[in-house]
Amino acid sequence: MGWSLVVPLKPLVRAKSRLSRAAGEEFRPRLALAFALDTVAGALACADVRDVAVVTDDPLAGERLAALGARIVPDAPANGLNAALAHGAAVVRARRPGAPVAALNADLPALRPAELELVLHSASLFPRAFLADAADIGTTLLTATSGAELDPAFGGASRARHLASGAHEITSPEVPSVRRDVDTGEDLRAALALGVGPYTAHQTRRLPAAAGGRHDQGDQAPPQVTASGA
Repeated sequence: MGWSLVVPLKPLVRAKSRLSRAAGEEFRPRLALAFALDTVAGALACADVRDVAVVTDDPLAGERLAALGARIVPDAPANGLNAALAHGAAVVRARRPGAPVAALNADLPALRPAELELVLHSASLFPRAFLADAADIGTTLLTATSGAELDPAFGGASRARHLASGAHEITSPEVPSVRRDVDTGEDLRAALALGVGPYTAHQTRRLPAAAGGRHDQGDQAPPQVTASGA
């Protein structure tokens, strides 16, 4: 049947606040949008993904992400990240009962469809599964197969919470792009080293070198990402 992915995105004026120090207030919202565009483009290019629902109330982000092919779901609960994810999963399953669903972070600018496919294949073997972030503290992906509830517990030390909830941890070393979320300037430089998608590459070329700008590999999109530049 294919996976339905649920991607949460704060209003851009509040997104990625920890990047302000590295990127400045002018570029922080632009980077947040670029990360989301590359994430969704990469997800939609994955063979195992049927559709992507983005839970957001930001009009600009909604317009740009819808143009990529994402379904935009208003954040009706307006009660934080996990409520938004649960709502998105419920909306997906109201339309497609029994759909396997996955919550995916919106800040994975280096996301490679082939690596996401590996993760989703592993996740399909368990009722619930998750992938820890690059720091082994948080979570970048949480899945629930047909008949299982997503039960998201994102935020902070979510790896421990998802483990305690009984979700199976996926530990493949071959999926660095799916683990590489971006919250800080250091995270951004690590993502650029992996090779980011075209939207993030376009924005980071405008940043000072100290914040990750004009990075040689950051100018190149991963070959599996087919979205055009921002």
